[in-house]
Amino acid sequence: MVIIVESGADRQTVDNLVAKVSSLGFTPHPIYGVEKTVIAVVGEKTQEKIDILEMMPGVQQIIPILKPYKLVGREVRTEQSVIPLGEGLAIGGERFVVMAGPCAVESYDQLSEIARYVKSSGAQVLRGGIFKPRTSPHDFQGLREEGIPIAMAVKAEVGLPFITEVVDIRDIEVLHDVADVYQVGARNMQNFALLTELGKVDRPVMLKRGMSATVEDLLQAAEYVAVEGNANVILCERGIRTFENFTRNTLDISAVPALKRRSHLPVVVDPSHACGIAWMVEPLALAAVAAGADGLMIEVHNDPPKALSDGAQSLTPDQFDHTAARVWAAARAFGRRVS
Repeated sequence: MVIIVESGADRQTVDNLVAKVSSLGFTPHPIYGVEKTVIAVVGEKTQEKIDILEMMPGVQQIIPILKPYKLVGREVRTEQSVIPLGEGLAIGGERFVVMAGPCAVESYDQLSEIARYVKSSGAQVLRGGIFKPRTSPHDFQGLREEGIPIAMAVKAEVGLPFITEVVDIRDIEVLHDVADVYQVGARNMQNFALLTELGKVDRPVMLKRGMSATVEDLLQAAEYVAVEGNANVILCERGIRTFENFTRNTLDISAVPALKRRSHLPVVVDPSHACGIAWMVEPLALAAVAAGADGLMIEVHNDPPKALSDGAQSLTPDQFDHTAARVWAAARAFGRRVS
């Protein structure tokens, strides 16, 4: 349920409500908005406890939440969440954000060269896989621990926040100093033990939609993170499995407005994994802008034919520069602020 706090209630009144919610055995999640303050309440409810809360000073209304996701839905927060990604950078507001870089960190020279290219084209976040979950155990699994000092050095040199995938609970602490944003890949979207632990960290989490997951599945997965206290969750549409086999996956562009209507969380689109074909990335990226996405994640490699992972869908620096220029133009046309 959600407690709507009366307009003009001071902070002490809100704190008293939060304390009362806790004393009744609930877990309170206060959300301080520009227009109103609400307290999302998680736990087993009884009419007696609801009656007690309704009598508390500052309570305007108590609304039940019927959806299975409580904290990430629009019922608890009508305003769009704006999530900080680094110094002076946030996603979910007016600014359109592009994350770009290689699928996998392969070497210092490789990551450094790509990072400088994507930054010069306007990318605000550097992506790069250090731990790589692959379909085949014989494929490149990432540099693992050896990739951490490489990524640390490059992100410091170019001054971009770094997003990388976490595939195991044990990797959370290992990646803490290098990851400004933890990415949960499609294969781990319903790894609930991992999501629960990420709900306890002090970093944003970008949650990719599973290959066969519905929009509702994705939102309930995000709830696992939020319910543990980490409200900084970003949703990512990266294509789903359908009967079509021309592309790697099928980009569900309708998921963008669907997620935006149901949730206050920012939505990012990954056109690279959606299609698996480099020449299709640009039109899908432009479609994502038009659909209302808050950002993009695009794979870029300085020598795609020699990439150790996902070379076929990676743009060259020149291709990314062309795509980024069109993305910025489209974003401006739709009223978004760009770098």
